[in-house]
Amino acid sequence: MQKVTFPNKVLPYVLVAPQIILTVIFFFWPASQAIYQSLMREDPFGLRSTFVGLANFQLVLSDPNYLHSFKITIVFNVLTTLLAMGVALLLATAVDKVVKGQTFYRTLLIWPYAVAPAVAGMLWLFMFNPAMGTLAYLLRKNGIYWDPLLNGDQAMGLIVVAAAWKQISYNFLFFVAGLQAIPKSLIEAAAIDGARGARRFWTIVFPLLAPTTFFLMVVNIVYAFFDTFGIIHSVTGGGPAKATETLVYKVYNDGFVNLSLGTSAAQSVILMVIVIALTAIQFRFIEKRVHYS
Repeated sequence: MQKVTFPNKVLPYVLVAPQIILTVIFFFWPASQAIYQSLMREDPFGLRSTFVGLANFQLVLSDPNYLHSFKITIVFNVLTTLLAMGVALLLATAVDKVVKGQTFYRTLLIWPYAVAPAVAGMLWLFMFNPAMGTLAYLLRKNGIYWDPLLNGDQAMGLIVVAAAWKQISYNFLFFVAGLQAIPKSLIEAAAIDGARGARRFWTIVFPLLAPTTFFLMVVNIVYAFFDTFGIIHSVTGGGPAKATETLVYKVYNDGFVNLSLGTSAAQSVILMVIVIALTAIQFRFIEKRVHYS
């Protein structure tokens, strides 16, 4: 094996420096500030702070509203991940079979990813608006009383659909790439051996998509935890009666609305630990079942 060396010893550090600087400024520095503030109790204007140790964490973990938000987050995360990945996989397999116009269909399916989360939320809110929404009108005609502003389950369903729709395009891209990487000879051999339809997909195609599925599962879980704030804020605002107040939205409510800076910082640290732990568990246990060849 030939060893590659850089004649200039400084060049590698210069090339890596921009990424390191961005990481320090936009990740490590805010994270360190959150940890520091979680150990302090500050007045609403940030003029005076007192060291309280882990008191903020004890207050948060003993708060019934926080435990309620935790349950809401788990339900929202599971539903959004399953819906976004399931629909994306279905669309990717359908497009992979299209012979004519593949590029056109793929372009249409990729467009939603360019929509901002808040805009995506407003689009679905308009369609399901109880007063003037087209889809809400169709539901009422079929005898379904629809009002996500009053019904917590309907509000949860609305933000799940909006969040999943926003992420489907991202998942679709990777599933299409994964399907294209599968040798066609394997599919043809399976067809010759008599494997048809769903059986061929679940026994041959889907196992070969395991690396892509594993990667997307990690990305979608992180997305549902953090990147759905704009959708929740624009559609339900955490309501009705905190039915859609996820952990990330509760951090905003307590910190920016109620000005409880210490407990808000403690919640953000807990949320960061949860996401890191979930990602580590997935890589530690689930990745063992993934076959890369």
